[in-house]
Amino acid sequence: FGCPVESEKLEMNKTLPCRWMSALCVVLLVTTSQPVVGQEDCDGYRYRYTGAFDGFDVDYGLVYGENSVNGNMVELDMDVYTPVGDTWTNRPLVIIAHGGFFLDGSNDNFDVVPLCEDLASMGYVVASMSYRLLPIDLALEAALGGTVTTAFVKAVWRGVHDSRAAVRFFRRSVAEFDNPYDIDVNRIYLGGISAGAFIAVHHAYVDDPSEIPPEIDAAEDGMGGGLEGLSGNEGYSSDVNGVFNLAGALQTTDFLLVGDNEPLFSVHGTDDTTVPYGEGIISLDIAGFGVDIIDVDGSSIVHAAAEELGMNHCLITVDGGPHVPHLYSASNYDLTLSALAGKLGEWACADYVPVCGGYDYTAATGVAQHAQFKAKRGPVVYPNPASTSASVQVFFPEGGDWQLMNAMGQTLFRGFAVEGSERSWSDLNSGWYVVKTEHGRTPFVVSR
Repeated sequence: FGCPVESEKLEMNKTLPCRWMSALCVVLLVTTSQPVVGQEDCDGYRYRYTGAFDGFDVDYGLVYGENSVNGNMVELDMDVYTPVGDTWTNRPLVIIAHGGFFLDGSNDNFDVVPLCEDLASMGYVVASMSYRLLPIDLALEAALGGTVTTAFVKAVWRGVHDSRAAVRFFRRSVAEFDNPYDIDVNRIYLGGISAGAFIAVHHAYVDDPSEIPPEIDAAEDGMGGGLEGLSGNEGYSSDVNGVFNLAGALQTTDFLLVGDNEPLFSVHGTDDTTVPYGEGIISLDIAGFGVDIIDVDGSSIVHAAAEELGMNHCLITVDGGPHVPHLYSASNYDLTLSALAGKLGEWACADYVPVCGGYDYTAATGVAQHAQFKAKRGPVVYPNPASTSASVQVFFPEGGDWQLMNAMGQTLFRGFAVEGSERSWSDLNSGWYVVKTEHGRTPFVVSR
């Protein structure tokens, strides 16, 4: 399935190759033994590095649909982020739903905006979407009346209907309005934080009418429309090509047993006391009352099931991490963003190196400069800098003789590379090295 599926266990304070690292980042590129063809936007730099573009533009408050809650019509909107100066007309789209326990939150939540900004700077079109929230008076009524589980399931289902309308909006914009955001309808990815992550995973994996929860009454105001809902843009597909889950959960992994399963990426802290990392009960303080909401399968359970089913998946476990780890430390933000971008890049670009973990996403070179570097056809080394505890990969765009040399100019290894081939080393000591061919030379660093 093209992706290593082992989980990564990373401590909150573990040092990661993030913002403060050397800028000697050469691209995470091709691992196939064939030359790169097609997907010209997938140059190895775009979609994985924030240096790809000089910033982003934002269209605020773009209305994508409407639906009702308790008899009141709610307008649904999104903020759309695009890379500054990008002329590519067929770009991956990422839709993100904010957190807030279905009671609060908005498009400009602090949990979602930095991710939108950084992903747009990498070259993605990113939409931060609103969805219908549960009015606090209804939440209190449900808590006091013993129907809080039903209220929660309905809130998730409203969000799923809204996210489906958001996906359909973009497909409609391509078909009817000449693709104003220059997106590729075959590369649409949906994700969310906390409550938004619940929306994303249920959107992806509740994909058969038999799976619609029994708590859902289609005759109830705002709940009709079956799987697709009635939040707008009917007649277009709401399918997505991958889903990411930042501190969310599935009501049950049984949803994975029916229908197709999109690739899945998750980040979850082991000390999350809001949404369990494993199987457990979500609880919430409502007006001073501790209320048990619902039993769910957290990320570790979902990914164990994904492994059994042979899904393309990646779980980043933050040991000791709280709910939504990227909100509480720079290192956890760097880990979340880089691991997410690594996986999105893999999904968007067939020839990108599979990544399930963090890397330095801040290399300063832009897409134009990187294209010039690639044109030299010299060897490409990744990751760079590398670690003594991991392997170093080299990709040879051109065939011919090669040498691996150390800082003293000594030749450690030599050989002949077939065009488009690769090789790796896993036993290099810390230090400076260079891979040399007749087409160019590429320095790299190995550190402890």
